[in-house]
Amino acid sequence: MIYLITGGERSGKSSYAQNMALQLTDSPIYVATARKWDADFQNRIDRHQQERDERWTNIEEEKYLSKIDFTEKIALIDCVTLWLTNFFTDHNFDVNLSLEEAKKEFLSIANQKNATLIIVTNEIGMGVHAETHIGRKFTELQGWMNQFLASNADEVVLMVSGIPVKIKG
Repeated sequence: MIYLITGGERSGKSSYAQNMALQLTDSPIYVATARKWDADFQNRIDRHQQERDERWTNIEEEKYLSKIDFTEKIALIDCVTLWLTNFFTDHNFDVNLSLEEAKKEFLSIANQKNATLIIVTNEIGMGVHAETHIGRKFTELQGWMNQFLASNADEVVLMVSGIPVKIKG
């Protein structure tokens, strides 16, 4: 089962996804995809870690989700935007190569036996138009990956101001 939780920044995606995971199991896996870019990002990571208690198994994996065995497990992957950023910067802002590699990684985990994946992503294309060329390219990458994930998801939920709106499934 694949759940995709999407929405704008601070829309309640992560909280909703964490609550969903805990409703499905007493021992979920949390996969953090953030790269520690600076002190501000470290503070954000620390805050998110404090939100989770001892029931969670935390795994940090910036790019290669295929390293993780999700078989028979319930996992929350947070988040696609940060995950894509890692591919995008490592591939010198090449949208096609980043998209190809991210799709390949997703498909490798989507087919694991009896895995339940709760995936958090952002709808960055619904906000302000990116000022830079690279920002606009990333918005395209994010949009295409979101479409791919949504087409493969069993259920898609759009978070709007903390309210879940089911849009698929």
